[in-house]
Amino acid sequence: MNIPEHRKAIDKYDAQLVRLLNERTRHVLAIGEIKRKAGEEIYAPHRERAVLQRLAKVNEGPITNESLRAIYREIMSCALSLEKTLTIAYLGPEATFTHQAAIRRFGSSLHYASQKTIADVFTEVSKLRADYGVVPVENSTEGVVTHTLDMFVDSDLQIVAQIVLPVQHCLLSRFRRVDIQKLYSHPQSLGQCRGWVQTHLPRAEIIETSSNARSAEFAAQEKASGAIAGALAAEKYGVPILDYDIQDNVSNATRFLVLGRKSSEPTGKDRTSIMFSIAHKAGSLYRALAPFRRYRINMTKIESRPSKRKAWEYFFFVDCDGHQKDTKLERALKMLGEHCSYVKVLGSYPAAETER
Repeated sequence: MNIPEHRKAIDKYDAQLVRLLNERTRHVLAIGEIKRKAGEEIYAPHRERAVLQRLAKVNEGPITNESLRAIYREIMSCALSLEKTLTIAYLGPEATFTHQAAIRRFGSSLHYASQKTIADVFTEVSKLRADYGVVPVENSTEGVVTHTLDMFVDSDLQIVAQIVLPVQHCLLSRFRRVDIQKLYSHPQSLGQCRGWVQTHLPRAEIIETSSNARSAEFAAQEKASGAIAGALAAEKYGVPILDYDIQDNVSNATRFLVLGRKSSEPTGKDRTSIMFSIAHKAGSLYRALAPFRRYRINMTKIESRPSKRKAWEYFFFVDCDGHQKDTKLERALKMLGEHCSYVKVLGSYPAAETER
């Protein structure tokens, strides 16, 4: 075939794709109407995961599974926006990694509402001004985001999904690296790039900012300045990227939580988050963790936080494999309640596949 013949074939397939996408969307809208009448949530992370897994199994290439997921993320985002005007609150400002994670989860067709604090994200979802919220909870280099954990103490919101986003930090500047005298960075981003900065910008004055986006904004305005930020911030503020992947740990990733009002249904590969408190007695924590060992449930994380209600009283946050509706985990949670003064399930949701 020559080029005109190939292009004619592409035009033919494009027309078929448009027709089929519209037919698919009509079925999605019909399902959405049934869900609304039944009072169910429109967004279903468990169904989304099943669709993406099925597509990967039938994909014969040359399109990669990663590219196919990105394409279908936008197809699903478009359908969601037609079903309902969904608002996603996220820890802003615009062009932060949280914003990037939210777009990768929900696609670009929905409405995104930037919030100044993590507490504001919780409030927007609780007061029904947003349908879902996205907040950071943990970085593989810098550890847990304690403010996010603290918010769950008094919140009734559920974790409905999680996003694990590989974090690619970049050096942004309108000037040559040797001419940079001021480097703007969020403290956590600086912590993830400290070795690189000490090696390549040893004489630059470090100035902390409230966000990566704010760092990029300063770098766009000031002379002899640079910023540590992501590619999305570089694009938004029009600052060239001098160096990519300046994080010290090549496997650096941040985990984000999607907040909603109802947990996801089981998928067969899930995670459950729990918080509990125990009596201030010797052996209390050992006894509280016994159910996980008894029912052979893998704990993927445990953190303690002061309760802020009583001196030397702590809440423990645990992530474990499984769904709260699974028989083993259901029994373990019941047994956990017998050893603890307080137990709260924060949500069950699909275990994340790293998004790129």
